[in-house]
Amino acid sequence: MDEEEKERWNRKKQTLIDEISDKLINGDVATKIQAAREIRSMIRNRNSSGKIRVKFAAAGVIQPLVLMLCSQQLEAREVSLLALLNLASRNERNKEQIVTCGAIPPLVKLLKFQNTSNLRELATAAILTLSAAPNNRPTISSSGAVPLLIQILSCGSVQGRVDAVTALHNLTTSQEEPIIALDATAALPLINLLKECKKYSKFAEKTTSLLEIISKSPQGMLAITKAQDGILTLVETIEDGSQVSTNHAVSVLLALCMSSRNKYRELILNEGAIPGLLRLTVDGTHEAQNKARLLLDLLRDTTPEKRLSSSVLEKMVHEIAARVDGSEKPAETAKILLQDMVQRSMNKGSSRTP
Repeated sequence: MDEEEKERWNRKKQTLIDEISDKLINGDVATKIQAAREIRSMIRNRNSSGKIRVKFAAAGVIQPLVLMLCSQQLEAREVSLLALLNLASRNERNKEQIVTCGAIPPLVKLLKFQNTSNLRELATAAILTLSAAPNNRPTISSSGAVPLLIQILSCGSVQGRVDAVTALHNLTTSQEEPIIALDATAALPLINLLKECKKYSKFAEKTTSLLEIISKSPQGMLAITKAQDGILTLVETIEDGSQVSTNHAVSVLLALCMSSRNKYRELILNEGAIPGLLRLTVDGTHEAQNKARLLLDLLRDTTPEKRLSSSVLEKMVHEIAARVDGSEKPAETAKILLQDMVQRSMNKGSSRTP
């Protein structure tokens, strides 16, 4: 295509954008619905969709689409939501303009819908998309969306739950006010979601991040331990997770044990946490290694005065392993020796328990 043809094509495309925008702004409800469909279709079907998003926003379509979210017709709400989602995708400025135009209150109302699950799922996706822009997070956080997203963790569709986790993760990792404190009721559905996903996935990283936030309150700790297989799921994450999810999981177990060693020590030991923690002292990030060592110290059945710190114990065992294996496999041998030593210590403690 030469420059003249390209220019002609661009003029034709701009004319079409202007016509669709005019129908949306000035048409009746049926015309607006059709225009919203055409906006979505045009963005989805063009290679230059990024430029088309910018052109539609410049033509003034965002405000009327936001107003359609309050329509009495469910069809109008749905098509406007889909159009806004397409306009917001991969465009920070459009995301911010959608929120500035007042989209959050009607989206929060849609999150409450029980009988129209498709609209609720679309609203969840919209909250997720808009929360990706840091400037939008304070508005969303103070809108009442967070408790509704927590409800969706339990009763939403699979996609709705995934989107709710990611939206909550976006909101809780924000440095802006207000800082979100998650309700303890989120613990059970988050544990259930963590059970079902691959522990090294990005989704597991977000889920464990939310669980770590919940574990900072006494109610949250209790909810995590009362969830079926709650501690076991965290132990499995330490064993099979990525560095990020492993770090969050060990942080939760450490928070439990530090809050009440007598209450949580046996619960953690009974789920077989020792092997994963030992591996973490060698293979984890610097932060995870320190947390794993501290947790291992708390899990030992000795008084603080007699307790040999994990770091000193590891050093001694590594030196022994180096003498046995030379420089070939001391880390692997040390791990086996450490596991055996700690397990023997745990078995001794169990045999003394009445």
